[in-house]
Amino acid sequence: MRTLFTLVAGFAMVLCLTACQKSVTPVTADEMSLGDAKAPVTVVEYASLACPICAMWNNQMFKPFKAKYIDTGKVHYVLREALVHDPALAAAGFLTARCAGKDKYFKVVDDVYHAQAEMEEGGQPEAVLQRIAHGAGLTDEQFQACIKDPKALAAVNARWDHYVNDDHINATPTFVINGKVYDGGFMPMAQMDQAVAEAMTRGK
Repeated sequence: MRTLFTLVAGFAMVLCLTACQKSVTPVTADEMSLGDAKAPVTVVEYASLACPICAMWNNQMFKPFKAKYIDTGKVHYVLREALVHDPALAAAGFLTARCAGKDKYFKVVDDVYHAQAEMEEGGQPEAVLQRIAHGAGLTDEQFQACIKDPKALAAVNARWDHYVNDDHINATPTFVINGKVYDGGFMPMAQMDQAVAEAMTRGK
């Protein structure tokens, strides 16, 4: 895998993460999100498409979480892109999702998470990502241009650099629920239920 996505790897830096915490960057209208922006609770997840725990949470928890909270108007969910574990793979996956368009972004993210083990075990991550890109309507040429776009690569790197240096994110997944940071990794539904209930009481 380390021989693939060489251009992406050149941009996707492995950064030294700090343990300090402070208030995270406020959510803006142009972020990748699901649900009503005016929902009483905002859940921000910092996650990497190459992170096994992030994939586990997505594959096991996201569907019931979405049905219970996002689809019912209780939660505005925001995904912030982290570049950890395999920064090149994470960057290429996020760029593919963005090139597919905002309406298909989360479908591509979900597909990449479900194919994570296949990419790790099979040693052909670029081929798997290209298959996912096809499913999202991208041609081979569009996919290759997407993951090699220097401006897009610089932008995803800059976002991650900001999350590390300014939001002090030191683990994935990290959840921020109405401003309260939960950085213990995998978050079972019972814990999420409690956190959302507390956020509704606390307010934004």
